Amino acid sequence: MKQEKINRINQLAQKAKIQPLTAPEKAEQQSLRQEYLAAVRSNLRSSLDLIKIAPYDCEGGDNCTCGHHHHK
Repeated sequence: MKQEKINRINQLAQKAKIQPLTAPEKAEQQSLRQEYLAAVRSNLRSSLDLIKIAPYDCEGGDNCTCGHHHHK
């Protein structure tokens, strides 16, 4: 989402604190918020898709290199 749209979301939010928004402004605000949320979800999904889970095969022996403290 472009910074101009984020700025507009913030402008509308600030205006709504001072006075009621007009019907067209409310519709614009709702549309921009939905677009923003879609962008956030998409970015999160892309980030999560890049995560790889490594197998955990530590047995806690003397040669362990997992970095955890093991009680013997």
